[in-house]
Amino acid sequence: MIAAEFTNLDLLMVFVIIFLLISLVMLAVAEMGLSRMSKPRATSLADKGLKSGKALKKLVDHPDRWVNSLLLTVNIFQTVQTTLTAVVAGRLFGGWGVAVGVVLNVVVFFVLAEAVPKTYAVQYPQRAALLTSRPILALSAFPPLRWVSRWLIGLTNVIVRGKGLEQGPFVSEQELLGIVEVAAEDGVVEHEERELIESIIEFGDTVAREVMVPRPDMVVVDDDNTITQALDTAITHGYSRVPVMGDDDEIRGLAYTKDLMRLEREGRGGEPVTDFLRKARFVPENKAVSRLMREMQAEKFHLALVVDEYGAIAGMVTLEDCLEELVGDIVDEHDVEDDEVLRLADGDYLVDGAMSIDDLNELLGVRLPDEDWDTVGGFLFGTLGHVPDTGESLVHDGWRFTAAEMEGLRIRQVKVTVEPNVDSRPPADED
Repeated sequence: MIAAEFTNLDLLMVFVIIFLLISLVMLAVAEMGLSRMSKPRATSLADKGLKSGKALKKLVDHPDRWVNSLLLTVNIFQTVQTTLTAVVAGRLFGGWGVAVGVVLNVVVFFVLAEAVPKTYAVQYPQRAALLTSRPILALSAFPPLRWVSRWLIGLTNVIVRGKGLEQGPFVSEQELLGIVEVAAEDGVVEHEERELIESIIEFGDTVAREVMVPRPDMVVVDDDNTITQALDTAITHGYSRVPVMGDDDEIRGLAYTKDLMRLEREGRGGEPVTDFLRKARFVPENKAVSRLMREMQAEKFHLALVVDEYGAIAGMVTLEDCLEELVGDIVDEHDVEDDEVLRLADGDYLVDGAMSIDDLNELLGVRLPDEDWDTVGGFLFGTLGHVPDTGESLVHDGWRFTAAEMEGLRIRQVKVTVEPNVDSRPPADED
């Protein structure tokens, strides 16, 4: 039932509603298309002299100049369009008309002004970006809109105080990793470039404990060895530097292979190695690898001993270990390559107990907790709560982890078997 006659004012509001819907379609296309456009691609389009190429390059080079203005415009248009729709429906059809009009508006808006244009922009990002670049450039240059968006961002920074907020919205680390993943899927960056970018982003969170050679795996020279004995140890293992340790597990210093070779040639091989040691560097196990590597570069040392909170030697870290966090494993002619993960014929996996939990999570898509442990062996040991016997196992996240090989108190290898009939959800905490 019509509550009022259709007037010229109603007709004008209908035209405004249609105009706002068309504008919202354009803004949705612009938002998705511009966000998926890379700087190299925009530069290439501009250099080729394509229509709207220069405007596109300006927008992509400075996204901070248009993002806030565009989002504010979308918010204003949505609010005005919804309000006008409710007013027209109310005047013509009464209270029930308002409810029906709002519901229809939501459906129409979602389909026409969100789903359809953004899907189009995902499928044809270059066409969408070129089509909307000049209108968006003009919109972002509109002074009142720019002033209002900056004022609102300033108000946000006043309400939510924090470091760096004065610079406006920022992207979190996880969001940045997501952007890199999308870029790799779109072919904007190569797979190797993606891995390097992700390594650099995560590099700042890595500490010395995560990259060190643990104490049981360290090759050391006893402090009662001669130069010849120490040289034999260094050459056998292919090391250019070896720590010299006493019976009390205290590090006396570092023996450099080049020093030992020179002394051996001079006929002094029978002298104590402790007479020719160089200073050892010590770092805490929670020291950031990024800071440690900068110190190694600045102070020109390649090896540091890692010390735990009780002052005991926890391991050893080299400059090569730090670099491998960025570029992957560096293998030379002295390294013996042992696969961290071996795929068995029956589909199970044999995993090195020292393998990083993060690496196994990424490889198998499991969700092992890494807050309390760094390695797969540490996870199995800590979760069981005792030194496991060979063959002892536990089930977590739909996988069975079995202590396949023990070396004293250490879990040398872990067998990982999928459990298809087990719920993949993490087990509930027990009281």
